[in-house]
Amino acid sequence: LGDSPSPPIPPAIPNANDGVIAIAIQPDGRILIGGYFIEVNGESRNHIARLNPDGSVDENFFPNINGRVDTIAVQPDGKILVGGAFTEIGTYTRNKIARLNYDGTVDTTFDPDADNAIYAIVLQTDGKILVGGAFTTIDSESHSYIARLNSNGSVDAFNPILDGVVRSLAIQRDGNILV
Repeated sequence: LGDSPSPPIPPAIPNANDGVIAIAIQPDGRILIGGYFIEVNGESRNHIARLNPDGSVDENFFPNINGRVDTIAVQPDGKILVGGAFTEIGTYTRNKIARLNYDGTVDTTFDPDADNAIYAIVLQTDGKILVGGAFTTIDSESHSYIARLNSNGSVDAFNPILDGVVRSLAIQRDGNILV
């Protein structure tokens, strides 16, 4: 009857057509996912998508990445760092790492250019960016498997010697880095 309350609307259940291997939450509650998929909920979303808090696909976010996304980090200013095995985002060449503006467009001021996959991105409190992966050069500098970038994408002097691929990074409260 006219006075009966409507049943609650169930949340959308995101359905990617292949593996999701990276997830990040933006301050507004939107969810970024990355991975092997090229569709989410039947919509074309090449390797990265943004979901609304209810799980529906954000129709206005479509960076169009040409390869796997392994890691996503959201900076305090809302920009989105992505790493993986890609070489292009939209019409821009971006080798394995890129920064997106909140709307999904490429931040053209950031282009470190790694020679192999980026598997981990962690933000330091000072704005610097730690990256780990299978790379041996980043921004044309020799850095095996780990590097630290300045906020503009240039490579920091930090250069520990590692002998294997880095798949995960974390920063302890005291600032020590776990690899």
